[in-house]
Amino acid sequence: MTKIIAIANQKGGVGKTTTAINLATAMAATKKKILLIDADPQSNASTGFGLLEEDRNPSLYNLLTDKKFNPNSIKETKIPYLNIIASTIDLAASEIELAEMDDRENIMKNILNKITGYDYLFIDCPPALGLLTINSLVASDSVIIPLQCEFFALEGLSSLISTIETIKSTLNPQIQIEGIVLTMYDKRNSLSALVEEDVAVYEKLKTLYLKRPWMYNEKIFNLNPLYLDEWNQLKEFGVETLIVYNNLIPYEKLTPGHPNYKKVAMGIRVIDINTGDIIDVSEVSNLN
Repeated sequence: MTKIIAIANQKGGVGKTTTAINLATAMAATKKKILLIDADPQSNASTGFGLLEEDRNPSLYNLLTDKKFNPNSIKETKIPYLNIIASTIDLAASEIELAEMDDRENIMKNILNKITGYDYLFIDCPPALGLLTINSLVASDSVIIPLQCEFFALEGLSSLISTIETIKSTLNPQIQIEGIVLTMYDKRNSLSALVEEDVAVYEKLKTLYLKRPWMYNEKIFNLNPLYLDEWNQLKEFGVETLIVYNNLIPYEKLTPGHPNYKKVAMGIRVIDINTGDIIDVSEVSNLN
């Protein structure tokens, strides 16, 4: 049975197409039959496999606008076991055309369901959360998220995961997050290690918290009180206990003239996430 995997991240320049090309090539090297669908109007995957502009039609744009599969759209590459459905700049216009079509979210799925004879289909999604990406996710069994090891790496990732969860609950119940691939990783860079640590937290919880609570262990969270309304989401991922810090002295009152300027007192509540019961209360003083 053919497995369809989308490679998606709405941020550009994170190594998405590079991941798609290398993953498809590596799988083809194991003699798996691979079809790469270039769903990015920038067409970098098509260029990467050496397809000239004049050799790309019928392209993915033609399939989407015609709403049917054309066997002539599958092009051979120089790599054994690896074929491609190419992209052209025309694909950028498909967002507008798809918006006016009936059942617009399922058009790519209906096309790809007609393709047989492959072990894996990889979809190189565009760097956006528009209809092309939604079509790709609806058509896929799972999604791989390339994540660049940079300061703002996790920003925006919540939007992608939220989109995936929405699609899972409405249009494609079977879709799963296959995993996150760290790109441009440099072990000499402490930032890369921090991003890796954050991703490890995500892998343990199967959700991503951009509020950046800190993990004490697999089932204990240190969560800012501002985000307590998100407990129910945490329950679904096996979190059992919250450690909640409450400021007893508001930070805005800690002016240099305040007697407790160098002493921040905090209350700690340990809460059972399933019942909401306070398990323990204590107070600490943090001397700065």
